[in-house]
Amino acid sequence: MDAPRVLVAGVGNIFLGDDAFGVEVVRRLTSCPLPQGVIVKDFGIRGLDLAYALLDGGYAATIVVDAAPRGGEPGTLYTIEPDVDEDAFTSHQIAVVQPHGMDPLNVFRLVKSMGGNLKGVLVVGCEPLTLGPAGGAMGLSAPVEAAVDEAVTLVESLLTKILSGEAEPVRRLRRAAD
Repeated sequence: MDAPRVLVAGVGNIFLGDDAFGVEVVRRLTSCPLPQGVIVKDFGIRGLDLAYALLDGGYAATIVVDAAPRGGEPGTLYTIEPDVDEDAFTSHQIAVVQPHGMDPLNVFRLVKSMGGNLKGVLVVGCEPLTLGPAGGAMGLSAPVEAAVDEAVTLVESLLTKILSGEAEPVRRLRRAAD
């Protein structure tokens, strides 16, 4: 039996400071030994590419790594389980994906509107300090940079739980992270 396929998708804009968090986490993950069936990819700001990967991939689960402003201390990590199966998720929202922009929720809406089946979607997010000035800014802030290795460990832990079939790993982790 083949191992289930899991996509780890890093998203964010490297020119907007801490928005590059997801991109940096997947860059580091590519140098780690990962289980068979795990695909790690930097999608940057290419929302349409992520949508098509989700439509075509046949993934048992997807972990999206991104900056996630939620009002916490900069560098705080969150494990979020978006309710992508909720009827209101597709029926009352228009799926608008920018060709050079990335809003994961809009990508999920687009996939659902195109008949895609989103299974086991998780977001590993990090509270940003700054998303850069209007003119852009390269590099992560100190608290977000300090959270990158912890995020790599968190993603590896989630992969272990997903691939072992452990029941509801996300709900326990989400409560611990919130």
